[in-house]
Amino acid sequence: MINTPVEKIGLVAVSRDCFPMTLSERRRQAVAKAYTAKYGELYECPVCVENEKDMRLALEDVRTAGCNALVVYLGNFGPESSETLLVKEFDGPAMVVAAAEEGDLLDGRGDAYCGMLNASYNLKLRNLRAYIPEYPVGTAEECADMIHAFRPIARAVLALRNLKIISFGPRPQDFLACNAPIKRLYDLGVEIEENSELDLFESYHKHAGDPRIPQVVADMERELGDGNKKPGILPQLAQYELTLLDWVEAHRGSRSYVAIAGKCWPAFQTQFGFVPCYVNSRLTGRGIPVSCEVDIYGALSEYIGAVVSQDAVTLLDINNTVPAPLYEQQIKGRYPYAHTDTFMGFHCGNTPSCKLAACEMRYQKIMARTLPEEVTQGTLEGDIAPGPITFFRLQSTADAQLRAYIAQGEVLPVPTGSFGGIGVFAIPEMGRFYRHVLIEKNFPHHGAVAFGHFGATLFEVFKYLGVDVNEIGYNQPRGVRYPTENPFVG
Repeated sequence: MINTPVEKIGLVAVSRDCFPMTLSERRRQAVAKAYTAKYGELYECPVCVENEKDMRLALEDVRTAGCNALVVYLGNFGPESSETLLVKEFDGPAMVVAAAEEGDLLDGRGDAYCGMLNASYNLKLRNLRAYIPEYPVGTAEECADMIHAFRPIARAVLALRNLKIISFGPRPQDFLACNAPIKRLYDLGVEIEENSELDLFESYHKHAGDPRIPQVVADMERELGDGNKKPGILPQLAQYELTLLDWVEAHRGSRSYVAIAGKCWPAFQTQFGFVPCYVNSRLTGRGIPVSCEVDIYGALSEYIGAVVSQDAVTLLDINNTVPAPLYEQQIKGRYPYAHTDTFMGFHCGNTPSCKLAACEMRYQKIMARTLPEEVTQGTLEGDIAPGPITFFRLQSTADAQLRAYIAQGEVLPVPTGSFGGIGVFAIPEMGRFYRHVLIEKNFPHHGAVAFGHFGATLFEVFKYLGVDVNEIGYNQPRGVRYPTENPFVG
């Protein structure tokens, strides 16, 4: 995947002055050895921090080593001020983890179990965020596993601090659901560049005759194979793809990473002469997410999913119910889902080809009901490949509060018999989740999809970014009621 950071983690041990420093150093060495044996590179800082002067030396050392993420390791009880100042002064995501006791409970006892409580208290006093695992005390091997789980969290935090979202055009009329205040983007460290679609249109025309177009067309032909049902539109789509890629390079500015919130209707088709869905899918497949309908927080969510999963993602409408006959014939009795656990996720044609069971270039059926079919060509259509998924979104409310949801499930191997990029999704207790999270919390119809189960990581990412845990919705199991659920029903 391009367009994502590479995290380099530095491991720094801390030691309380009334405990043997050698205990913390020996335990740090064991963690580093366990990690490198199982997962690969980890920078082990040779400075063990006992006081503030040590803290500055350790910071200088990990910075010189090129570390952009930090693990503060309590090999014993640890110095409360110095260890939390490490987190404060390190310019990057940080994690705090502690050593479990071994055999010797006399001179070999470290009391890091107790020290973790004081460390968390001091972090809160200083208004600092750090990742603390579910059970943050462990053996060398267990701490190595915890550090490995920190990697995608650190990667996501680093990515957002260096992300620019480029948008084109205002949200379409009657799509207020995709309209949210940009204030919280700045709070997250994300930059945004809002452009007119007229600017994009001008740039597109300047790319007419671009000598790179034939090469892009050839690449599209290879990707589509037998699904290349609209070959005449490929040169225009290639011209548009080059327009977006050149815009990204010219406008990323000081930022390393980019996502795009693109316009796709109502005037796009008649003026450009095609729909941008296929191009959006190609960029998203490379790690540059392009959301539909100028959905800025949709682009943000997609980007987070791409960074966490290190894989292609998509953005879909939580679109329509599964018809009863289809459920009865293809799902009931074969899969452990009630009818209300299922729905169809759909969008016109923006899902990357690598995430479709098969694909064809087609025209946009909905738009063609009111427009000439020839100006709606450019969708990549097919059923979404079956497998595990995570449906999620990070959103700002109208009053600029961050809110999120995460739900894990799967795409079923059930033919949809429909159009667009579409799949039959199954999420346990989806009906209740739909009512008491998606509707109750006023989420829009767009959701990001990561292909795999990444709920645990996304939950920690959202927490680290400052989302109140009470504002992270998830599909609660049967028997666990939502606060708004009527206790007298069902």
